[in-house]
Amino acid sequence: MDDVKNIMIVGVGGQGALLASKTLGQVLLDAGYDVKVSEVHGMSQRGGSVVTYVRYGKKVYSPVIDKGEADFIVSFEMLEAARYTQFLKKDGQIVVNTQEIDPMPVITGAAEYPKDLKEQMKSKGIKVDAIDCLTLAEQAGSSKCVNIVLMGRLSKYMDFSDEAWLTAIEKLVKPQFLEMNKKAFALGRA
Repeated sequence: MDDVKNIMIVGVGGQGALLASKTLGQVLLDAGYDVKVSEVHGMSQRGGSVVTYVRYGKKVYSPVIDKGEADFIVSFEMLEAARYTQFLKKDGQIVVNTQEIDPMPVITGAAEYPKDLKEQMKSKGIKVDAIDCLTLAEQAGSSKCVNIVLMGRLSKYMDFSDEAWLTAIEKLVKPQFLEMNKKAFALGRA
């Protein structure tokens, strides 16, 4: 595999985007790829927009993904998915949590949360896989597992075994949260 694959993980600060990108990065490293993961961009305090780039291939020279280059956009929230669609390749895939988190302009009353974002994206020919990750995370044992539910969903589109993903989760998650996160991954994958 010579060509580099590009994945953007977008969300709101405090949702676990960093663990999601580390988990994905670990799977890719364990598979023998050269991997570049950018640090989180944006305001990572609760509520600010956060973007992480994950690039992998035989040799990766830059951690940055430009507009029109993302094979996948994994989003913790609908508006964040819509905000970054210009980064998606023509045949790219969005994997998104259906949760809607009001940004500051909506909280302060200066704006309204856009309606029908999924339909708007699909009407532009974008492939959107939208699932209720929050409900699945709560079924797994904690709303904090949304990130691993999303990784489970992303795994359906990638050529790595469940074992590869679970091994990465074992390396990164504290033992007391391991079973819950494994369950979250399985629910997202299913």
